[in-house]
Amino acid sequence: MIPWIELDSASIPGEAATLRLKQRGAEFSIMLGSNELMNSRLYGSEEALAELAAERIAGRKAPAVLIGGLGMGFTLRAALAVLPADARIIVAELVPAVVAWARGPMADVFKGALDDPRVEVVTGDVTALIARSKGAFDAILLDVDNGPDGLTRSSNDQLYSLSGLAASKAALKKAGVLAVWSAHPDDRFTARMKKSGFATEAVSVRANAKKRGRKHVVWVGVN
Repeated sequence: MIPWIELDSASIPGEAATLRLKQRGAEFSIMLGSNELMNSRLYGSEEALAELAAERIAGRKAPAVLIGGLGMGFTLRAALAVLPADARIIVAELVPAVVAWARGPMADVFKGALDDPRVEVVTGDVTALIARSKGAFDAILLDVDNGPDGLTRSSNDQLYSLSGLAASKAALKKAGVLAVWSAHPDDRFTARMKKSGFATEAVSVRANAKKRGRKHVVWVGVN
């Protein structure tokens, strides 16, 4: 058995918690304490996050898409694969080290996605970016926690609250799409999405790109 090696660690701004990047052979893992936030072998649901949103904005000219959370780049890569050449994709990543990992030890995982001319990476809080963006985006894709609660950062709870959902709604264009990734279902969040005025569907998707194994959830809400 190939052992895990810890490559680096990074503090989360505003929190006492620490992210750790680990590698075992060609496999990577990002950990928060004992919680694995992401693994380079399991990315089917992260791809589905981009694909489900892109389906609902298909045909729009020069769509603007915000991705909250860079992670291992699977949502970004999937978005680049399905969005048109005139699309603009902004990725908001809170932890600068995650961007450095993408260009460093995980460069082979990202496959040059950050160098695509459609992509702009903003280092900062996606909540703040959403709050200052009015009618700016055709789609907002959120994958910053393991579900609709502030796991990585307690202040992320704001994103999934009624006021946070109202801010996302205001940041979307007409018939814009809010898509939220989660490792588990949450009926209360489904109810909050609907109460916020989104036509909401909770879609069950496979974690594994080979379409087997455990299931995750992607909420898709149309403004």
